[in-house]
Amino acid sequence: MVEQPANVDAAVNTPVVVDSNDDGTVAQELELEHMRSILEEAIVETRSTPLENRPRLPRIALSKRNRAVVRALNPMLVTYLEASRDLCETDSILFGAALAVCRIIGAKVSTAGRATGHSSAIPAWRRRIEERIAKARALIGRLICFRSGNNRPRIVRTVRMAFAGTNVSLSQPDITQKLTERIDDLKQRIAAWGKRIRRYTERSTRFNRNRLFQSDQKRLYESLERLMVSGTGPAPNQADTVAFWRGLWSEPVNHSEGPWTEDVASQCAGITPMEPVIITPDDVAEAVRRAPNWKSPGLDGLHHYWLKGFMVCHSVLARQFQEALNQKSLPSLFTTGITHLVPKDQGTTDPSKYRPITCLPTIYKTLTSILSARITCHPDSNQVMSRAQNG
Repeated sequence: MVEQPANVDAAVNTPVVVDSNDDGTVAQELELEHMRSILEEAIVETRSTPLENRPRLPRIALSKRNRAVVRALNPMLVTYLEASRDLCETDSILFGAALAVCRIIGAKVSTAGRATGHSSAIPAWRRRIEERIAKARALIGRLICFRSGNNRPRIVRTVRMAFAGTNVSLSQPDITQKLTERIDDLKQRIAAWGKRIRRYTERSTRFNRNRLFQSDQKRLYESLERLMVSGTGPAPNQADTVAFWRGLWSEPVNHSEGPWTEDVASQCAGITPMEPVIITPDDVAEAVRRAPNWKSPGLDGLHHYWLKGFMVCHSVLARQFQEALNQKSLPSLFTTGITHLVPKDQGTTDPSKYRPITCLPTIYKTLTSILSARITCHPDSNQVMSRAQNG
């Protein structure tokens, strides 16, 4: 007890010896500070950006490095999430954190906005080959025009570019033969590129089917049995389509319920009412765990992967879900989406022959997943559903 103050003073006055491992610690702290600044910048940017102008988040690889970046940003979000006032602000914070991860790992983020930047279903390799084919066909047309006697300056300039790097001159006597050989060479290249597209397409189809067979055999067999609907047919009239679906969704309709509803109500009178739903962070974690990582998001552009990675948001989401249930209201963001019409029949122009598919935000899907699980666990849920179906 007497010697302890002396030992403390000696420890304080002892010069600090920097070990070689301290360089790694300092570098790690600097890297964390850099991540924190990127996170702050991304969250501020997301808050000031309209929803339709948010960039499209890419699907990142599930590598150790990417997971380490997500884990490093996870505790940094506590300060932002604790100050979140509602679900919309929480969604904005999570999107900003996801954007920060993409910038830290160097993933390519589209800056065109989600509303205007529609992704093409054609893969990039096919677009490149089709561009080569289009340029080759245009060049063949110019060469044929020059061979038939068209000497316009644009045609002559294109022909000279086609023979650049060779000893062929446009004034030599066998230029017609050289033009024919060049045209035949381009035609052979076009045929080879076409075969390459077919070969790559077949390989991609086999790969996707094999992967789908391993993950979901039912979907594979349904896709093989279902008639493939071509999108090259005539499209329905836009005014008719808007009028048809507006009549179903926007205009109020007075429904006349049948007498069966009273019978169902009397039969369900003896069913025990469901206890009030209490949402816990474990419920949110379980609902997020069951959801696919990269399922199509809603207008907010946030995937389930980020709800899984940023685990500190589970308690905040549970609290805000509970507040929404108690208040019986949700922000309009979580019940608004873009509806895509998928044709049921081939070559149809009838708006009623289309199936509407709407993608809603993943946070709303998480809430409905929790509620559906609670309703399914209710002891009388099957009885209620059977009576309603029989009625």
